[in-house]
Amino acid sequence: MKSLLTDQNPADDVSVRTLLGLGASHRDIAHLRQLQLAPLRGRGSLRLWMGVAMALVAAFTMVPHVRSVIVAGWLTCALSFSLWSYRSFATRPLGEARIAGPAEFALCNRHAFYSALLWTVPFWLQGLSPGTDHALAMWATTLLMMLTLAMIAHSLPTVCILYIAPVSLSAAVALVRAGAPQLAVVAVAAGLLLSFFCIRFAQNHIRFRRAEEVLHEKSETVSLLLREFEETSADWLWQTDSNRRLVHVSPRLAYALGAAADALEGQPLVQALSGDAWETGNFPRSLHDMAERMKRRESFSNLIVPVTIGGKPRWWELSASPRLDEAGKFLGFRGVGSDVTEQRVSAEQIAKMARFDNLTGLPNRLSLNEALARALDQAQSARSRCALLMIDLDRFKAVNDTLGHPIGDKLLAQVAARLKGMMDRSMTCGRLGGDEFAVVLHQAPSADEAEEMARRIIATLSRPYVVDNHQLFVGASVGYAIGPQDGATVETLTRNADLALYKSKDKGGNVVAAYVASLHAQAEERRVMEQELRGALDRGEFELYYQPVVTAEDGTLNGFEALIRWTNQKLGSVPPGRFIPLAEDSRLIAPIGEWVLRTACHEAMRWPANLKVAINVSAEQLTDPNFASVVVSALAQSGLPPHRLEIEVTESVFLRDGGGAAQLLDQLIGLGIRLSLDDFGTGYSSLGYLRKTQFSTIKVDRSFVVGAAKGSIESIAIIRAVVALADSLGMSTTAEGAETEIEVDTLRALGCSNIQGYYYGRPMPATDVLTLFRPPENLATAAA
Repeated sequence: MKSLLTDQNPADDVSVRTLLGLGASHRDIAHLRQLQLAPLRGRGSLRLWMGVAMALVAAFTMVPHVRSVIVAGWLTCALSFSLWSYRSFATRPLGEARIAGPAEFALCNRHAFYSALLWTVPFWLQGLSPGTDHALAMWATTLLMMLTLAMIAHSLPTVCILYIAPVSLSAAVALVRAGAPQLAVVAVAAGLLLSFFCIRFAQNHIRFRRAEEVLHEKSETVSLLLREFEETSADWLWQTDSNRRLVHVSPRLAYALGAAADALEGQPLVQALSGDAWETGNFPRSLHDMAERMKRRESFSNLIVPVTIGGKPRWWELSASPRLDEAGKFLGFRGVGSDVTEQRVSAEQIAKMARFDNLTGLPNRLSLNEALARALDQAQSARSRCALLMIDLDRFKAVNDTLGHPIGDKLLAQVAARLKGMMDRSMTCGRLGGDEFAVVLHQAPSADEAEEMARRIIATLSRPYVVDNHQLFVGASVGYAIGPQDGATVETLTRNADLALYKSKDKGGNVVAAYVASLHAQAEERRVMEQELRGALDRGEFELYYQPVVTAEDGTLNGFEALIRWTNQKLGSVPPGRFIPLAEDSRLIAPIGEWVLRTACHEAMRWPANLKVAINVSAEQLTDPNFASVVVSALAQSGLPPHRLEIEVTESVFLRDGGGAAQLLDQLIGLGIRLSLDDFGTGYSSLGYLRKTQFSTIKVDRSFVVGAAKGSIESIAIIRAVVALADSLGMSTTAEGAETEIEVDTLRALGCSNIQGYYYGRPMPATDVLTLFRPPENLATAAA
């Protein structure tokens, strides 16, 4: 594998001429000189103290043979030169990558030659014919200098030769003049051998450093690959030249790009990644970003870019850093990459799941909030209006409970499809959860348009549905608020639209309600009422009133209906029509209903044995699996016979809880408890209820009683039909709300079994009921 830092094979020796700086300029001469100069880095002090020490040794050696003044002069020059040379190199960090190697190389050569000139002088300080002892002493000293220099500057043979050659030649001549020609030959031979070894040492040094760099480069590449494989699951290494063209294309990269390595060699990286888009220049934005970063020679990490492989879109994750040589020259990019298409698809699916409803495919609450935020911003900047419509399905729970959740889910999907089909570009619909949906009108010039849209939604969603051969009917309640006048923030507008929706459902459903400021007061009143209601039982604020029920034929008393009353210190007397729905919504009806049941049974035991007590039970109570055991416990504790207890339910219990309510009612009937169907004919009347459940009584609503007394043909027909139906099924009928003699006479004429109403008695507390059963003498005594 070729070196990634230089095209010079590390196994090749540098020529002696190039190493000495005598040949033609080497193509990487700066890098070569830096390798040669590197060993000198940080050795300035060593060179200084070596020069000073050798100068002192030489001076000490010359003192017996040379005049002191001459020795002192030379020593001064030697010390001054050592200090000057040290300072010349002190500010030059030798061998640094960004320092001009050839200039430093030349400076070292000059100083070596200057030093050589300085050290040739001591051989001649005795004169032109020095003594043998003096010449040998100087040669020994300078030989030590040569050896030390060869160790310190072994990578710079020119420096060594420029010092060794002049000094060895001077020593040889001095020895010849001293009459020792044999020793002169030895001095010359020693100089030549030292010079030769310096050259070989320098070549070995360069070879070793280059091999070390290649090894480091390979180790760095392997480490990078291993790290990226571990951290980012990288699949391949890629590399470009300074022109951002692929080089050294690996088989793995070629396979990933679906092309031959030779064909990819020298191809621009962006072209290889973009496929056919290269011709049109219509690149994805992330690919543009990567190209710009490479153009600016910036590193990038974990950059996700789309690529086209064989005409198919893929996603790659790329990381890269610019490559620089020792001199800081830009060589290109080296990086790693991996195919993250599967992870990208999974991430997109997760992102979609976070923003879209899985069941309906509509935007979820998060997406709707973002759409509403955009609509509000646009409305405020353009001084226009937007609207939020909140939708709640009517009677959906009955479908879910009677036919099962799978049918309910399919119904929701059809509702979503209808909603989506009504949308245009200025609208966004979504699912908030359960059976609640919402529509954002990005442009709503007036409240009339929002209301018209709401009516269209109700009409569309109220059409029949067919799900798995079941024909289903559900309605919709809609509440809306206009932004920014009804709320300038997402939270405020959503809260106000929700208040309007609550108002819509409170009206009975299938209607549109707009937000008005008074809804806040109603919501606050509701909040306070709920807070007080939670402690009402503990404070003993509830009381039962009892309204008489008489036989229609002769007016004989046959029982009472228990009616709850609530008197609160803060709210005063609260009608049941206000707090009972709140108790049901806040899950407080179960404990309140249990109190009513136990209290009524206890009070009924104080009445004559022929009188029964009727209590109303809500659908929420019948969803409690423990309700039957509560009834049994109340009867057992009070001692009331089961046939004296009558439980009144409305038809809504069958819609809200499917077959569960019917099974529970059958258990109660099995105990001997009487069962009454209240408000028959006012809701979702079905003869199936009467067929499936053995009711004892059917109650006729006051609205029919009033209508019959006024001669309404429809009301008279309904009462006659109910009476005939009850008689045929062995049931009795109880007409509610009779207040006048005409109404009573009409009900008798129509054949009703029992009558209940103000004509015979208003609801009364338990103490007043007891007075009805006291003998006259006891009443007189009590009055006295």
